[in-house]
Amino acid sequence: MKVSYNELQGLCRKAFSGMGFEEGDAADMVAWMQCYGLDGLEALNRGLDFLLDEDPDELPSVLYQDGDLAVLDGHGHSVLRSSSLAMELGFAKARARGLAVIKIRHCHNRQLIMGYLARLAGRGMNVTAFWRNAQAPLTEQVVGFRAASPVPEIRVYAVHDVPEENEPNDGITLVMANHVDLLPSMRSGYRFDLLARHEESDLLACRAQALSEGITVDEAVWSRLKLLAGRLLVESSEASRSGAGAGSSDND
Repeated sequence: MKVSYNELQGLCRKAFSGMGFEEGDAADMVAWMQCYGLDGLEALNRGLDFLLDEDPDELPSVLYQDGDLAVLDGHGHSVLRSSSLAMELGFAKARARGLAVIKIRHCHNRQLIMGYLARLAGRGMNVTAFWRNAQAPLTEQVVGFRAASPVPEIRVYAVHDVPEENEPNDGITLVMANHVDLLPSMRSGYRFDLLARHEESDLLACRAQALSEGITVDEAVWSRLKLLAGRLLVESSEASRSGAGAGSSDND
């Protein structure tokens, strides 16, 4: 089925509100990805069961930081919950020092970080993120935004001959720079193959097509989002009923 960008964004916002998220940010990240043909809804759907089980009050914690580097623990949460603080911290460091490196450990749904990166780029920051996915062969994804560009360049590599001491693949690394382009590339002493690439021009063409012809969404995922959005309507109705009638004070 096809929907407009406004329909998609509106339903995502209601669904995320139904899951207890602050209004706006996380939903906009998913809609942004879908608009550029980056399968934001598919990525959300894969991690939705985990997302629903997360404690929204458990914030990421800072394990280490200095002027140029910070390491955070995402406590196994989606990047939709764990990355906002990390990226604001990195942005502040890069503004002050010219370059910053942020590592988020123990997080998932890392694909969904791209919409947040777009916002940093829109604020004049060059930013690249990379992470590895545990599969056979192991893959590494690199996403790079030029400062002020609305879209990234993306590369996906298959990495061979990974060393035994390779760390668990549940983290993401962000590199931010005020004045240096950090577009995606891969250099390694280990053998690797390029599996996929998305250029800025390709993504802009996807967006233009989506806005003119509508955005393709999976009907099952759309129905699931509508059920989550229904949580918000139920809560609002219950709150309305409990507040109906005269108040306990004349100062209502």
